[in-house]
Amino acid sequence: QVQLMESGGGLVQVGGSLRLSCAASRSSFSIEDMGWYRQPPGKPRELVADITPGGSTNYADSVKGRFTISRDNAKNTVYLQTNSLKPEDTAVYYCYMTTTANVYWGQGTQVTVSS
Repeated sequence: QVQLMESGGGLVQVGGSLRLSCAASRSSFSIEDMGWYRQPPGKPRELVADITPGGSTNYADSVKGRFTISRDNAKNTVYLQTNSLKPEDTAVYYCYMTTTANVYWGQGTQVTVSS
């Protein structure tokens, strides 16, 4: 069983930054896509960004130019650098990783942007 361990969430003021990390509990398995979703209060979960094994990235329009996703394949870790944070970025952020057979999810980390 693989578990994803997230870190880096917290409370930040408008315009601030946070770096979210998500590491897989095992290193000896082949991961395909990695990414981040978020769920704002009272709203459905939405894709924030994803990244392929080769490094191609995709972002939600609402975060383009402010967030950067990256991955370290040797460590089976995915990162999300969040800059210029806005109150509407407040959400629980979930990482995920896919293999050919499964999708694994992190437990979620809260990001709160205060004005």
